Amino acid sequence: MRTLSLLTFLVLASGRLTAQSGPDESTIRRLRASSNAAIARHDTGGIGAILASDVVVVTSNSAHYIGRAMNVQRFADQFRGRPDVVYERTPDEVRVFALWSMASERGHWTGSWTDTDGKIRIGGSYFGKWRRVNGQWLVESETYVPETCTGGAYCRTVP
Repeated sequence: MRTLSLLTFLVLASGRLTAQSGPDESTIRRLRASSNAAIARHDTGGIGAILASDVVVVTSNSAHYIGRAMNVQRFADQFRGRPDVVYERTPDEVRVFALWSMASERGHWTGSWTDTDGKIRIGGSYFGKWRRVNGQWLVESETYVPETCTGGAYCRTVP
């Protein structure tokens, strides 16, 4: 009986140390929506606003970009070369581990632009890691996995 009581206590106590939803989850979802809107406006300042200074992004074609400045520059370059480019990330799940001021975001993403040989539509799954720094939630890393691509030669090119 004593062992059962101890196990029950440990299970209940461990529940307080797991990821939770609440106001932080809502904040992260709002920040993701604002980042999507910034991409749609081609607003690099708005894009950079949610990125940690040392963010690590692994793109759908497995390119690695480290740092806020590099990632903002990458978007600026895309906006110049692909005037109608847009990406949207939709969180399916956000889990906050308040004890460590960290959160995970898992969802699906889409992108589209017009290339020289037609409209490209791409999408898949993504994972983001957030961290609260000085009271502000920032993206520490993002990884994008392609699952579909339709359109021109871009989709037939293996990175």
